[in-house]
Amino acid sequence: MYEAIQIVHSYWAYLVLLVVTLATINALAGFFTKREYAPKDFRISLFALIVSHIQLLIGIIIFFVSPLVVWFSGTHSMGEIMKNATLRLYNVEHPMVMILTIVFITMGYSKHKKKLTSTPKFKMLAIFYTIGWILMLSRIPWAQWF
Repeated sequence: MYEAIQIVHSYWAYLVLLVVTLATINALAGFFTKREYAPKDFRISLFALIVSHIQLLIGIIIFFVSPLVVWFSGTHSMGEIMKNATLRLYNVEHPMVMILTIVFITMGYSKHKKKLTSTPKFKMLAIFYTIGWILMLSRIPWAQWF
């Protein structure tokens, strides 16, 4: 079961990276070019929100079934986890930073809906999606991807 969930999490991550990158570029382009906020902009940002939340749910499942996550096994102390770069990545860094990524994407999406004009809408999306995108890129286990 773990292997199947891991494959879904890995391939879905490519989709998340693509969609969040497109949504971030779209928000930055809309803000800097001062274009009008259109329904397609809403759909792009919403799709980024949806795919990232689905990835979070898959990631939460993996957190509890992965052999790399040793929090619950009792075989490693916190000091051992923090001294080992691989264990630290999968037990602490990746989960926490990805949760922060989802928080920023969600905040940006929520805040942009409250704005009435195009420039503030794009500004909220650009700020929060860019922060989320940078956080996401910082904690992707790139060695596993290539």
